[in-house]
Amino acid sequence: MEQFYQILTWIGIFAYWLLIASVTVRVVFKRRAVGVSLAWMMIIYIVPIGGVIAYLLFGELNLGKKRAERAREMFFPFQSWFQCLTDCPGHMPQKMSDVAKPINDLCENRFGLPGLVGNHLSLKSSTDEILRSLIADINNAQHSIHLEFYIWYPGGLADEVGVALIKAAKRGIRVRILLDSAGSMRFFRSHWPKLIRGAGIELVEALAVSPFRMFLRRLDLRQHRKIVVIDDNIAYTGSMNLVDPAFFKVDAGVGQWVDVMVRISGPTVSVLNCIQAWDWEVETGQRFLPPLPTCQIPTEDEPEYDTVQVIPSGPGMPDDIIHQVLLLSIYQAKKSIVITTPYFVPSEHLLHAMKGAAERNIDVHIVLPDKNDSTMVEWASRSFFSDLLKSGVHIHRFHGGLLHTKSVVIDDTHCLIGTVNLDMRSLWLNFEVTMAVDNLEFTHKLSQLQQSYIADSEPVDKEQWEKRSVRNKFGERFFYMFSPLL
Repeated sequence: MEQFYQILTWIGIFAYWLLIASVTVRVVFKRRAVGVSLAWMMIIYIVPIGGVIAYLLFGELNLGKKRAERAREMFFPFQSWFQCLTDCPGHMPQKMSDVAKPINDLCENRFGLPGLVGNHLSLKSSTDEILRSLIADINNAQHSIHLEFYIWYPGGLADEVGVALIKAAKRGIRVRILLDSAGSMRFFRSHWPKLIRGAGIELVEALAVSPFRMFLRRLDLRQHRKIVVIDDNIAYTGSMNLVDPAFFKVDAGVGQWVDVMVRISGPTVSVLNCIQAWDWEVETGQRFLPPLPTCQIPTEDEPEYDTVQVIPSGPGMPDDIIHQVLLLSIYQAKKSIVITTPYFVPSEHLLHAMKGAAERNIDVHIVLPDKNDSTMVEWASRSFFSDLLKSGVHIHRFHGGLLHTKSVVIDDTHCLIGTVNLDMRSLWLNFEVTMAVDNLEFTHKLSQLQQSYIADSEPVDKEQWEKRSVRNKFGERFFYMFSPLL
């Protein structure tokens, strides 16, 4: 009997070794960033069985069989739609500046999506202004309203948006709403879905969260885009979810969320509408490719260089595209870089790019919220401060609430603005969208807003930072090990 148990023990040890070896080989052969692979192997070895289960659940970009098949089948029809934009009079490569042209070339070569001129952009920087502008445009809608958000949280002005949508549907406007299942969990548990569907509005729950799906699709893959398109003429995108900060996470201890949205008219509206159509088809299988924009040739009194490049990312779309655009923008900087982001866990490439910019005398500023709603991200973020400060990067901690604005301004002349955080989740996992804007007037307004954030912030002093406690340093290093996964 003793020999039998010894055999069982050796079989168990061999099975355990085979499991760990198989998962390790799988991690290595995925050919991701080295830091990501090392972080997963550390988890697998430190927490053997739990680490393997965690990797199978969260370690690979698994969209689910049906969605993955749809995404593969959709890519070429949507790429063809994007490529048709090159025939639009708003596609004027000869009018693009030296900074817009490389970004345009990258996006055209990766998936056929060009930058377009002839847009009109309005920066909305307060919750009241954003939501009341959105309500007014909904009230004036003539035929269609498409909304897509990560979070819809009931309460305050967000409820007034819901009422406006119901009224629009009752007067014959076609309304489609796509909301992320996890981000909008509170909404889906409220009375609002019944009211909205009862008014004839199409409401779809994207990437439904269910324990039965955990081995079929990666559960932390989220639909993080925020896009509104009204009548194919007006669009909104930016960092703000459909929430009233006075009612959202009021007990989190981080203050009210601070966000921006951009109201857009012009050919870029159709591009954002096409991205919404992509997300709708991935989730439902229904295709609603929008009409191509009716571009007008810019008149002589309009700015010569005024390009908007939309850059979407996510499963089914070209890998790493927003990360590439970020790196390209930073390397093009000649004078200054100002970045605002709520979650700061940069890749090694972004970290080196920011440090290298500061070391070549570029004035680099990073503005982060002083208090964060994610403890792990907060500690991981701090682990990068020392290296950045030593390189001459200025770090500011914003005291006016949870700074949720995601923006990058280069040389006060061009900018990036959208839904993308500077963390691994946004850059490699979620469905995201950002815009590269080469418009001097708009960039100046965004730059002024960033400076108002800095004025309401406390700079991190390099000498004082090095005096922080050993306990804090240990916490930072511990969470740094998991930073490639955050």
